Amino acid sequence: IISSRQIVERQPRMLNFRVEYRQRSVDLVMEEGSTVGGIKQILETELGVPVSKMQLKGWKTGDISDSTVLRSLHLPKNNSLYVLTPEIAPCASTSKDSALQESLSQNFLLIISHRETKKDYNLNFPGSRTIQEMTLAGSGISYPCHHLSVCRKSPPNSQEPTEECADVHMVSDSEGDDFEDASEFGVDDSEMFGMGSSTCRKAPMMPENSENEADALLHFTAEFSSRYGENHPMFYIGTLEAASQEAFYGKARDRKLLAIYLHNDDSVLSNVFCSQMMCADSIVSYLSQNFIMWAWDVTKEANKARLLTMCTRHFGSVVTQTIRTYKTDQFPLLLIVMGKRTSNEVLNVIQGNTTVDELMMRLMGAMEIFTAQQQEDIKDEDEREARETVKREQDEAYRLSLEADRKKREAQEREEAEQVRLERMRKEQEEEKEAIRLSLEQTLPPEPSEDSGKQISKLRIRTPSGEFVERRFLGSCKLQVLFDFVASKGYPFEEFKLLTTFPRRNITQLDPGSTLLDAKLFPQETLFLEAKE
Repeated sequence: IISSRQIVERQPRMLNFRVEYRQRSVDLVMEEGSTVGGIKQILETELGVPVSKMQLKGWKTGDISDSTVLRSLHLPKNNSLYVLTPEIAPCASTSKDSALQESLSQNFLLIISHRETKKDYNLNFPGSRTIQEMTLAGSGISYPCHHLSVCRKSPPNSQEPTEECADVHMVSDSEGDDFEDASEFGVDDSEMFGMGSSTCRKAPMMPENSENEADALLHFTAEFSSRYGENHPMFYIGTLEAASQEAFYGKARDRKLLAIYLHNDDSVLSNVFCSQMMCADSIVSYLSQNFIMWAWDVTKEANKARLLTMCTRHFGSVVTQTIRTYKTDQFPLLLIVMGKRTSNEVLNVIQGNTTVDELMMRLMGAMEIFTAQQQEDIKDEDEREARETVKREQDEAYRLSLEADRKKREAQEREEAEQVRLERMRKEQEEEKEAIRLSLEQTLPPEPSEDSGKQISKLRIRTPSGEFVERRFLGSCKLQVLFDFVASKGYPFEEFKLLTTFPRRNITQLDPGSTLLDAKLFPQETLFLEAKE
């Protein structure tokens, strides 16, 4: 039997994914009931990468398999992931022409050994450079490093070289002997030739897949100091989000520009830019005073994908797309970012092919724009704080007024409550006294008549108000009956004393069990009531 209650099926929750892979990005929408393997199957179709060679990174939790259901990961609505393919070469091509064209854009490191002076020289050239009539890319030398040796060329028909011969003979050493970086005239060889590369360096600027951004930046700073010396800008150690908070979201007077340095060891410009620009005293001083400096190494594919994900999250897709448009030989990059009310703005992107003077001019230009905006922000902030101060003072005065009214009202309420309580107690006491009076009145013996033939004592009692109360009692009646009679008239024994006129005696001090005759209140007596002290 189907219940008449309407059954509403719960709609599945949809999750958005942006997946970065090298120079491409793929947007996916998946049900939370799907699996991680389902995402990989879609990516295999979109990217042409086999699932078996695909590593999907970016999950917040560590233990993820293809059978993991997305619902169990408790993911937010929007997510960023990136694909790693360490087993697939960055640019695979089966065409010889395309391979040669690609080689022309690559950088070759020539390690040249001078046999006579026994010195080594490192020279970095693009593949399009020629050896007389042949390009490096087409010469068949080894990539990325090739060893050569240089010596004087011997003249014809002679076994010994002459001093007049100035030709240089270069001999290729295909065995690739081990070498150490050499210097000439006390200057690093890469600086001497105006170019450098860390293609063959063993220690990367930043490790791949670091646990967190802070550890990666600590390694970056240590390696930067090792390569270029201790005189360099102070890099912020922390997340990009924390650096943005430090730069943009304090008081207007304390805000700074955010400089994001993006390093790439595969670029021939990196060594010169770091050693001659980033370590120049004027640049170091200016950056330290006016900027929050954050750095990242995009040499490794995983680190670059991670950077693009961070930039998308914090600055939007426009900045991410801007970084994507720059080629390797245009790195390193220095992004100057200014915080604004609604969104962050990239004021300038400085490429590696610049000079110290040009770099300083562009930094100062960015500072002029920032200073103008900062002055407006300071003015707005001061006006807002002044308004808030006035409002706080008004609120405080209003609060104090309310507090005074509240205390006055509470005091009045307490007074009224006390009056009510006292009135209630008074009524209760009166009711209690009345009940006692009525009880005593009912227990009194009847008043004897004058012709009863018994000894009658006639008593006249004067009350504090001046009125007189008269009653007859048997002479044999006990004093307690007299006290009960007085109490029944509203003058209890505990509060009033009964006195004779002359001689003055306090009757209430006598034994209540004695008779009127014993107290000499016979045949008649005038008494008066007086309140006890």
